[in-house]
Amino acid sequence: MKKHTLARVAAGAMMALSLSPLAMTSPAQADDTSFYETPATLPADNGDIVRSEPSEFYVDPVKLIKADADVQRIMYRSTDRTGTPIAVTGTMLTPKQAWVGRGKRPLIGYAVGTQGLGDQCAPSRTLGKGLEYEGPFIAGLLARGYAIVVTDYEGLGTEGEHTYMMRETQGHAVLDAVRAAQRLPGSGVTSENPVAISGFSQGGGAAASAGELAPTYAPEINLKAVAAGAVPADLGQVATNLDGSLYVSFMGYAVSALSTSYGIDMTPMLNAEGQDMMTRLAGQCTLDSLATFPFVRSKELTTNGLPVTDLLTKAPFDQMVADQLIGNGRRPTVPVLITHSVLDDVIPYTTGKQLGQRWCRQGAKVQFDTNYAPTHVGDYVASMPSIFLFLEARFAGLPALNSCWRL
Repeated sequence: MKKHTLARVAAGAMMALSLSPLAMTSPAQADDTSFYETPATLPADNGDIVRSEPSEFYVDPVKLIKADADVQRIMYRSTDRTGTPIAVTGTMLTPKQAWVGRGKRPLIGYAVGTQGLGDQCAPSRTLGKGLEYEGPFIAGLLARGYAIVVTDYEGLGTEGEHTYMMRETQGHAVLDAVRAAQRLPGSGVTSENPVAISGFSQGGGAAASAGELAPTYAPEINLKAVAAGAVPADLGQVATNLDGSLYVSFMGYAVSALSTSYGIDMTPMLNAEGQDMMTRLAGQCTLDSLATFPFVRSKELTTNGLPVTDLLTKAPFDQMVADQLIGNGRRPTVPVLITHSVLDDVIPYTTGKQLGQRWCRQGAKVQFDTNYAPTHVGDYVASMPSIFLFLEARFAGLPALNSCWRL
């Protein structure tokens, strides 16, 4: 499938989902809760498979387009921010057609964008219903013959809260999903297959984190490249941009995850309206939240009348936010692509550019691609061709471009 066609398919699918009644309500909880229950004892090593079962992947909510791939839902061991073992779920997809490219079939560790906080939002559930808005992009990767493993991250489907935007936990989930794919019987990939990591928005942050953690957390992975779009590398900058916008619920997700991950009780800091919003966000998927809480100003949610962005600059939140900074003394050791639109209305362009600058100062090889597509969704669609071409070049063994001289 041509890249421009894929871009149009993605744009159309995302528009259809945004207008569909299905998209405005959370996907129905399937009778699969037992799969997501964490066993009393987890396997010994990160990436070890806990359980797996056959699944499906439909590109569209009407279920007209079924992916030509073997699909397995998986549960595997990973670790949270503190190093505590956790169970994470995900999906392994292997194209049915033979790989005809150079060497062994590549494996993509794919990190999805913002899904929401409700367990029903897990990609391992929405992929089978045709409700995953990144389905067209994932289908494009499959069409190129790549095997793909998609993590649900911590707390989506599994017990506990989704630790949205927590740098280490998300990076661990991506890397351990790659390990799990390599250990899954019948997946068609092993530790010898070349690997790339990709993601956009929240997924861009998870991919970027995984890329810089890989040299120490998962050095055995045969990593060839990292492609990260619209990376929310600095949560303080992103929160300031989100407050009062259509996407303010994303800030709510992050504040909820920070307080959960670090054991902070937010109740005394929020008024009744703020507490109600946080409670409702905990059970919603992305489009539910966008429809329910557009353009809310966080100063209307706090007991002291100050915006949440002010709260994030004070102890203990200031250090918690600083802990999530990507590129702070860490860098990928493989070629990296960062894509970002100057007109992105969710993740400021300067946030992505500054990440590239931090990595460049540490000696990373960074290709930085700028586009001018309006809005965050436009940025996503415009970034797809760059990501496809970048991955194809890395797997073909071509030399990587380096934009550090101009950043």
